[in-house]
Amino acid sequence: MAVYTEVSDEALRAFLADYALGELLAFRGIAEGVENSNYALKTEAGDFILTLYEKRVDPAELPYFLGLMEHLAAGGMACPTPVHGRDGAALRALAGRPAAIVTFLPGVWPRRVRAEHCAPLGKALAEMHLAGVGFDMRRPNALGPKGWAPLLDGCRARGDEVQSGLIAELDAALAGILAAWPAEGALPAGQIHADLFPDNAFFLPGPDGQPRVSGVIDFYFACTDLFAYDIAVCLNAWCFEADYAFNVTRARAMLGAYRAIRPLSDAELQALPVLCRGAALRFLLTRLYDWTHTPEGALVTRKDPVEYLRKLRFFSGAETLSAFGL
Repeated sequence: MAVYTEVSDEALRAFLADYALGELLAFRGIAEGVENSNYALKTEAGDFILTLYEKRVDPAELPYFLGLMEHLAAGGMACPTPVHGRDGAALRALAGRPAAIVTFLPGVWPRRVRAEHCAPLGKALAEMHLAGVGFDMRRPNALGPKGWAPLLDGCRARGDEVQSGLIAELDAALAGILAAWPAEGALPAGQIHADLFPDNAFFLPGPDGQPRVSGVIDFYFACTDLFAYDIAVCLNAWCFEADYAFNVTRARAMLGAYRAIRPLSDAELQALPVLCRGAALRFLLTRLYDWTHTPEGALVTRKDPVEYLRKLRFFSGAETLSAFGL
């Protein structure tokens, strides 16, 4: 469920009066997503997405998110582009929430990831990293290494209810990851997506019939951080089978396509194992926090943290690049 704030017909029409989009033709809620309220919007000007930003999004950060999407789109990347109103503003208020309209992207996200998805995904990720160069706003990664200990502390009271001994295992994993984490300035950094899961990448068949990325969406975890960490997030999200076996063929395809667009330094390659452990821990901790803090009956769909415990354990044993097919 991803409509937390209902919008009345009257409020919507008053909101749209500030845009030059013509008459409203259709409007419906979108069930996918967990952070914000999303609506599919059709007007005489075309198809759009209306997003109402809920309480988990800091309104002060919205100019960064919207500005980054606009910058990436101007650089040739297929991503949602904010629509400006008659007054030139892209961000306004609707139903008591900050709200924005962005362009609609065609395509379908892969419910079952295959190896042929991973090369175009790697290519799109590298292109995004390059397209973000020159965007002068910065946003620290609130869910980066500095945020992991506080998240873990917030899970101590009930974490072992998920699995016996879990908190002790995570304490040890966190200490090892932080000890091996690259020093500030040691690796190339810039604007990253930080949440590029399969449901945030749309595909369409290319001229050869193979999947191509038709768009990347949901930039609301984007931040300024290590490019290689963004790759690590994708290796976690795209390269495991349903039984949590790591698929080296997918990883090799993703990394090869990425490196063809943006070559990785030796330091970035050597850091991949610890970055992958860190990415696994990040998603494990946020899932564990939600699992232990979300009341029964809440609209937010809780995700199983044990999935990322299994991924963390795999990457903890993947000490060399051969584990990634390199």
